[in-house]
Amino acid sequence: MRQGLPDLIHRDVSDRSDLLGSGQDGAHLKFAVGQPVPRREDPTLVRGEGRYTDDVSRPGEVHAAFVRSPIAHGAIQGIETAAARAMPGVLAIYTAADLGPLKPFPNGMAFKNRDGSPMLKPPRLPLAGDRVRFVGDIVACVVAETAAAARDAAEAVELSLDALPVAVTAEEAVAPGAPSLYEEVPGNVFLDYHFGDGEKVAAAFSRAAHVTRLDLVSQRLVVSPMEPRAALGEFDPASERYTLHLGCQGVCGMRAGIAGMLGLPVEKVRILTGQVGGSFGMKSSPFPEYLCLLHAAKALGRPVRWTDQRSDSFTSDHHGRAVAVTGELALDQEGRFLALRISGLGDLGAYLTPVAPLFSSSNIGKNAISVYRTPQIEVAIRCAFTNAVPVSAYRGAGRPEGNYIMERLIETAARETGRDPVALRRLNHIRPDEMPYRTPVDTTYDTGEFTALLDRAVAAADWDGFEARRRDSEAQGKLRGRGIGQYLEVTAPPAREMGGIRFEPNGEVTIITGTLDYGQGHWTPFAQVLAARLGIPFERIRLIQGDSDELVAGGGTGGSKSLMASGAAIVEAADQVIELGRKAAAEILEAGVDDIEFVDGRFTIAGTDRAIGIMELAARLRGATDLPEGTPRSLDVEHVHESSPAAYPNGCHVAEVEIDPETGITEVVRYVMVNDFGTVVNPLLVEGQLHGGVVQGIGQALMERTVYDETGQLVTGSYMDYALPRAEHAPPVFTFESRPVPATTNPLGVKGCGEAGCAGSLPAVMNAVVDALARRGVSHLDMPATPERVWRALAEAGHA
Repeated sequence: MRQGLPDLIHRDVSDRSDLLGSGQDGAHLKFAVGQPVPRREDPTLVRGEGRYTDDVSRPGEVHAAFVRSPIAHGAIQGIETAAARAMPGVLAIYTAADLGPLKPFPNGMAFKNRDGSPMLKPPRLPLAGDRVRFVGDIVACVVAETAAAARDAAEAVELSLDALPVAVTAEEAVAPGAPSLYEEVPGNVFLDYHFGDGEKVAAAFSRAAHVTRLDLVSQRLVVSPMEPRAALGEFDPASERYTLHLGCQGVCGMRAGIAGMLGLPVEKVRILTGQVGGSFGMKSSPFPEYLCLLHAAKALGRPVRWTDQRSDSFTSDHHGRAVAVTGELALDQEGRFLALRISGLGDLGAYLTPVAPLFSSSNIGKNAISVYRTPQIEVAIRCAFTNAVPVSAYRGAGRPEGNYIMERLIETAARETGRDPVALRRLNHIRPDEMPYRTPVDTTYDTGEFTALLDRAVAAADWDGFEARRRDSEAQGKLRGRGIGQYLEVTAPPAREMGGIRFEPNGEVTIITGTLDYGQGHWTPFAQVLAARLGIPFERIRLIQGDSDELVAGGGTGGSKSLMASGAAIVEAADQVIELGRKAAAEILEAGVDDIEFVDGRFTIAGTDRAIGIMELAARLRGATDLPEGTPRSLDVEHVHESSPAAYPNGCHVAEVEIDPETGITEVVRYVMVNDFGTVVNPLLVEGQLHGGVVQGIGQALMERTVYDETGQLVTGSYMDYALPRAEHAPPVFTFESRPVPATTNPLGVKGCGEAGCAGSLPAVMNAVVDALARRGVSHLDMPATPERVWRALAEAGHA
């Protein structure tokens, strides 16, 4: 057990006497930290009783629709709205000139170019005024009495556009003579990112006994949350205050972004979020539609609502990934890694998104080091604008890409040098006795047992039995391959986070915190932590995250940091509740504060049986009128956790695939994952997060691909053309194990798990695919390994 950390969190899970709730008879054992407690919201959701943004309605509300550019690049010569304005039910049509003075969309990144100059940030406003830059760029907002009337009128708006040449891919955008998207961004490269000592890296490569090089693509993806984006805007003229209902990843961050664009203090904007049907990073920031709704609500004096249609969301939402690199790994004679070099292009689409290009630059390098002792690294990625949908953070935001690059290089290096891929990894692992370990990307690992974790994963995968399974597959005319994806992620560092605890008059206790659940199931693990710390009955605990008026701080959810942030805030706030309770109990029990102990939800005079439970004490304080001055009047706490360092979740995934060489169809037939997420508060939810992340990784590895034609039209603009993984594409069984080593950098010892499934599955699945194809002479294949691509690779190798 680590000094200074709460005993209740880090005690051996076999002894849970201190994890009970308010009772001492084990009645609340099933809700203890470490127990697989089902998500509290699930009964409501499966009954169809969830409250999503489209379920919200307001008296007198009207509907918005948007006019979007039908071409990828063009100068706006005119917008003819007269016919549309005359249509039944139409209330208003707004163009860029109508919205008034707004500030550009925020971008908080402060990257510098290789030459030290700052990255270029051409501004974007909600509506395109002079030029459209991708198919789907918003030009006008139509408001009408009904959604159908708004859509009909939007179709009647006539755009006069002079088409301009397009650059659809990053390679086209940086080519000599390419059309410029912005005059102030020469060559379309807004950031020439570079990290590392190029001379030292070059020297390491010059003395290498072997160098492995691979060209690798992490293709552009459509995000596809189950719930499309939706929003409802209101304006109260009495208070001159806006209210925006929408799905997002954190109401404090959304409020700051919206208020900043409106040029208002944050107190003039309220964000309300109910249930959210997925996001994966995409819903974290303001979108053009939201500003238009608020403008219309103020101008018309009525609430204005909008729900995206799936056919529009392919071009109205942000896309993900979209980076192509050359990875190089230098090894010495014994196989030890000397240096890693990554160079390439990031496709950021037509506009900067708020965290761009974090996911296409520094996050790749930070995560590529992974669990390996690699003395030198150089990362050089040019980030370019293209005439395509803007790209933003998508589950992992550069973390899966970094791990994918390293793991593909290791597997290829093992094949090229005749080494065992497991032994090569073991040789280069950072050892536990080297912790804390400072990496060449300026991160410091506090804990990790990477070799032991790898060994457990290959044992669970029955590594030694693979050859027999391969022969069985061959007997059925199939190719079988296996692949490892060992990964480590650098989580986003938790920002300031609220940990509010409020004892309600009805006997419930409310946690108030600024992370936001968009499918993770925060309510249950947060309640487990609070119940364990204060002995409050689990079933009495409620959670508020989605009302910006309730929060004094909030960092939102993203970067696998929620339990590190909110968990730490809850633990620290609970400690403050205990101190308030000791003072109040001392007065009520007529004892000294120093004589009051707190155990199992009860304040007790040491050495006696005189005690008062925390819930009874909270109720007594609420109604008390005769307490002396200085006695707490309640146990309520509004605490802000300042910050914690990033954590380093890690794991090892092992995949086996079967490929039909006649059709090119690939099936994932076995999947094992062993992970280190530090303290696991709720293993049921953690395993669910991994299942989802792995299936998303399988989707990218085997089928998902966004395709534009040469004019910038999105060819894969619906689910008729864009393939998503289904249940049939998941392996028959997921083998899931935890091998935790608690973090030392936050009170709970947690490390985060939300994005790890993608980080492990991309390399595991693709290494398995290439392993199977290597027996037929195919040494490399890029994602996605679609049937056509696999069949063609085999045909070109002469084996289809």
